[in-house]
Amino acid sequence: MLNVTLMANDTKPWAHLRLKDRIRPGVRVLFVGINPGVRSAETGHHFAGYSNRFWKLLYESGLVPEPISYRDDGRLPEWGFGVTNLIARPSPGIDDLEPAEYLKGWSILERKIKKFKPGVVAFVGVTLYRSFCLRADATNGKKLCVGIQPQTIQGARVFVLPNPSGRNANFSYAEMLAAFGRLRTAVRSRRARAGAKGARGADGANGAGARGANGAKGADARC
Repeated sequence: MLNVTLMANDTKPWAHLRLKDRIRPGVRVLFVGINPGVRSAETGHHFAGYSNRFWKLLYESGLVPEPISYRDDGRLPEWGFGVTNLIARPSPGIDDLEPAEYLKGWSILERKIKKFKPGVVAFVGVTLYRSFCLRADATNGKKLCVGIQPQTIQGARVFVLPNPSGRNANFSYAEMLAAFGRLRTAVRSRRARAGAKGARGADGANGAGARGANGAKGADARC
């Protein structure tokens, strides 16, 4: 059935469109979606679905300092962010994707992470993280939840965000906003720890650096 759907989608005008990754050296957080939706493919921009709240959440959580839309995805590197997809092929939904596409996608994603060395890889959607856990056999029977995770990919910490689509009935907008806010806290905490470490390297441990390092611990709560 999947192959039949795939063949049918191949005839669509958007089927062979591909989004451009928005990643530059020095990226601090790399957002990863599963694959582009049809409207994203047609517009050439990430998270462009009519009901997608990704861009609103970025602003309202404080991750970016001004309101932006999908048309501004090329500006993400200004704030140390990047965005890509696990699977490049667009589709109306993830049910159209095949297992081989996931396998290929993980291999490509790991190469991107190794090249750009983000501090955090933020999976946009619990479904994407579930795929990662199944591949890595990393669930250990534990419930999957949003927030910072124990795994790393090529040295980058893994953070899970809710899927911001309006069709996601598993999370309220308030819960989505709280998760994005926790990512903001985690990012700031990492910067504080890096600053404290640099200060210790130059001058030895000092009170301000120690407070910054200790205050960062709360950002690593999982759920």
